[in-house]
Amino acid sequence: MSNLWSNPLFGVFLTFFCFTIGTIINRLVKSPIANPLLIGIILCYSILRIFKISITDYMIGGDFVSMFLLPSTAVLGLSIYRQRKILEKEFWPVCIGCIVGSLVSVGTTVLLCRVCLLDEAMVSSLIPKSVTTAIALDVSKNLGGVDVVTIFAVILCGTAGAVFHPILIKYLKLKNEVAQGVAIGTSSHAAGTTSAIKLGEVQGAISGVSIGIAGISTVIIALFM
Repeated sequence: MSNLWSNPLFGVFLTFFCFTIGTIINRLVKSPIANPLLIGIILCYSILRIFKISITDYMIGGDFVSMFLLPSTAVLGLSIYRQRKILEKEFWPVCIGCIVGSLVSVGTTVLLCRVCLLDEAMVSSLIPKSVTTAIALDVSKNLGGVDVVTIFAVILCGTAGAVFHPILIKYLKLKNEVAQGVAIGTSSHAAGTTSAIKLGEVQGAISGVSIGIAGISTVIIALFM
């Protein structure tokens, strides 16, 4: 069986299978909590644990799927182009919102880490949790963080954003589409942006722009840490 687990097609098949199941459940339940990404992660992890499959074997094919992360993020540029007039009109509010959001994210992370008496390596690993993985890893490395912890924090933050943003927007009665996009993109990067796209193309476009601005802001803030 070990030959099957180490086959690159196994990781690819398992990833798509789990996400497909998550999508089907999401369509049946019709609730933000039944997020396909969250369900896919839980299902994939459960299968690996039940059959005692090592993460190393899974990632032989999983890395192939990861190759599509950057191209899929770049596709957001199409929505941004379509909504360029709104972006031109709201450019400075979007920039200010992203900068403030980044400051709050980093500030609250550091504060909570101090309260919980975490060591410096852990603090450094968690600081860039709200930005996209490529930027987060560089920031974490420069601050002396641990890559594995940073990756886990980024995944957790993005997944939580994708699940809870629609709920928070609904109950906080946040009507402004631009504000919705800024909030999602700044706090939960590309994973959260999947929920922004479902809310509307304006939210998706603004969230896509916010990913970049929040990433730049976080890098600059980290220089002073």
